Amino acid sequence: MTESTPLKPKRPPQTRNGLTDTGVKKAADKSARTRAREFALQALYQHLVGRNEASSIDAFTRDLVGFHKADAAHYDALLHGCIDEAASLDDSVTPLLDRKMAEISPVEHAVLWIGTYEFKHCLDVPYRVIINECIELAKAFGGTDGHKYVNGVLHKLAPAFRAAEVAADKKA
Repeated sequence: MTESTPLKPKRPPQTRNGLTDTGVKKAADKSARTRAREFALQALYQHLVGRNEASSIDAFTRDLVGFHKADAAHYDALLHGCIDEAASLDDSVTPLLDRKMAEISPVEHAVLWIGTYEFKHCLDVPYRVIINECIELAKAFGGTDGHKYVNGVLHKLAPAFRAAEVAADKKA
C-alpha cells in the first residue's frame, strides 16, 4: 500500500508585470496617454508615407478599434501639432542626426516628432517619461534597433527644451 502517485511538475509562478512575452505592454495595462501616442504615431506615419491630409487621417484613426480608450485631446494635440510644426520639429532634430532626415524610417521620424513636440508643449510630462514612451513606441512599431536611435537623439535633444529639468535630474 505504499504505492506513490506521480507528482505533477510544478509550474513556475506567473508574474503579473503587464508585459507580453515579447516585452510589450499588454493592452489592458496601457494608459490613455500611451494609447493616444500609439494612435498619433500611426496617423503621423500615414501623413509621412501617404501624404494624406490631417483631417482624413484623423477621421480614419478615430474609427480604429480601441480609440475610445485613448486620450483624445492628447492625440489631437500630437497629430495636429506635429503636422502643423513639422518643419520646426525637423529643424530641432536634424542637427542631432548622423544622417539626412530622408534616410530615417518614417516610424522613427514620427516618434521623434512626438518626442520633440511633447518636450516643447507638454510641460506636465517629465522629459524622462517622454523619452521612455518614445522608446516603447519605437520598439513596438519601428525597426530592430530603431528604439536605440530614438533614445540617443531624444537624450541629446532634451536639454534644449528642458534644461532646468535635465540639470536637476543630473544633480539628484
